[in-house]
Amino acid sequence: MTDITVLGPFTATYGQSSFAPSATKTRQVLALLALQADSVVAASTLMEEIWGEELPRSAATTLQTYILQLRRKLSAVLERGPDEAKEVLVTQHGGYLLRVRPGSVDAQEFEKLAASGAKAFKGGDDHTASRLLGQALGLWRGPALMDVKVGPVLDLDVVRLEEKRMTVLEQRIDADLALGHHGELVPELSVLTARHPMHETFCAQLMTALYRSDGVWRALEAYQRLRSALVKELGLEPSQRLKRLHQAVLSGQEFADHRSFGAPAAVRIGNRTTAA
Repeated sequence: MTDITVLGPFTATYGQSSFAPSATKTRQVLALLALQADSVVAASTLMEEIWGEELPRSAATTLQTYILQLRRKLSAVLERGPDEAKEVLVTQHGGYLLRVRPGSVDAQEFEKLAASGAKAFKGGDDHTASRLLGQALGLWRGPALMDVKVGPVLDLDVVRLEEKRMTVLEQRIDADLALGHHGELVPELSVLTARHPMHETFCAQLMTALYRSDGVWRALEAYQRLRSALVKELGLEPSQRLKRLHQAVLSGQEFADHRSFGAPAAVRIGNRTTAA
C-alpha cells in the first residue's frame, strides 16, 4: 500500500519500496501532488513551484518529463506496466492528480484528527479532545518537508501546516489544563516558552499551570520574561489578556484557566464577572 509522509522527512513508499525521487525538482513535484492528493494540481501551479515567476521556454515540456520520471518510478514499485502508473498519477483537466488510499498521507490524517479534536474541544469534551489532538501531533516527526527544497507554492503549504500545528498544540494543552494536569504540563510548557519567548498563549498556559500547582512566584517570573522579550524585541507591552491574568495571580484570585481573561470588556474569575 502507498504511504506518503510530509510532516518531517519526505517519504513515499509502496509496500517496502520507495518511489520518492532524489532529484530536487521531481521531488518538489511529487511533494506538491502529495499535499494536494486526490485533487487536480494545475500544470501552471506546478511550474510556479519549480521555477517561480521566471519560467523557461521549455517549462511545460520539462514538467512533462518530470511527470514521466515519476510514473516510471511508480511502475517500478508497482511492478506493473506504465498504464497502471497513469491510473495513480493521472493527467486531468490541464493538470495532474495523485490518487492515494484514505489515510495514506500523514498531512491529510493530521487535518482530519485536528478537525475532530477541535470539534470535541469546542464541545467541552476535553478527554476526547486531548486524545485526538495528541494523536494529530504525534504524526509529526520534524518540520514539514524538512528535506525538500520548497518553492513559492510549497512554502505557503509549509507555513499553513506549521501554523496549524501550533494551534493544535495550544488546544491540546488547554484540554489538558481543563482536565487538571497542571503539574504534568509545567516541563513541556517551560520548554515551549523558552523556544517561543514572545508567544503569549504558551506563556498564559504556563502561568496557569504554575499558579494552579502552587508555583505563584514562578508564574510571575514567566510573565516578566515574556514582557521583557516583547519590550526588547518589539517595543510592545503584553496584551490586556496577559495583564489581567498577571493581576489575578498577583491578587491571589481563583480562575478556571487563562481563557477566562480573553474578553476585552470583562474578566471572569471563577463564577464571578468583574469589569476589566
